[in-house]
Amino acid sequence: MPELEYLQSMVVPAQASADAALAANTPRPVSHVRDLLPAAPRDVVALTVDDGPNPLWTAQLLDLLQRTEIRATFCLIGMHAQEYPGLVKRIIAEGHSVANHSMTHPQAFGHLPFVAIQRQITDAQSAIADVDGAAPKLFRAPCGDWSAPVLSAVQSVKLVPLGWSIDSLDCSRPGTRPIITRLLAAQPGDILLCHDGGGDRAQTLESLRIVLPAIKDLGLQFTAL
Repeated sequence: MPELEYLQSMVVPAQASADAALAANTPRPVSHVRDLLPAAPRDVVALTVDDGPNPLWTAQLLDLLQRTEIRATFCLIGMHAQEYPGLVKRIIAEGHSVANHSMTHPQAFGHLPFVAIQRQITDAQSAIADVDGAAPKLFRAPCGDWSAPVLSAVQSVKLVPLGWSIDSLDCSRPGTRPIITRLLAAQPGDILLCHDGGGDRAQTLESLRIVLPAIKDLGLQFTAL
């Protein structure tokens, strides 16, 4: 094989090996409540909500959570936190927790350069903290796009990577029945993923109106992370 072709053939394997080595030395995304809260009761689950705050959907979800006496974790996009600071203040005032979900939610997040990933995280951290002084301790990658550079960037700013164990797939708006079915499969310790931004979330809200009391009826309780 000519030398140039040989060198080109080694680029992808070498990068993959470097990424694997980097990822091996960084924390993996947390997907179980007790991995974050070791002292939490064994019958807890956590509702996490991504892509807000949104003036229409977040407000309605907060009303629902207030009625059902449930605390959730809102994974906030920094630019939306800046645009709707009143909603961020309400989230915190009503006992929910907040997580960092990047500044602008760029696509192919895990393929961005390390510096750009880190900037997305730090800018969102500042944007959220500037609203009410509550600096997030958790980071969730946009679309769950975890790569070695993402995990390394999260570690560099001393945040904990937050994953999930049950994805409602509500972001694709499949109808309420599939969303309800997926969420009702929750077991103790599960972290549930839903959305209050990024599009029409009427199906999400309709589903949660049924799911939240139903999960409590199963003997499970909710906790903010």
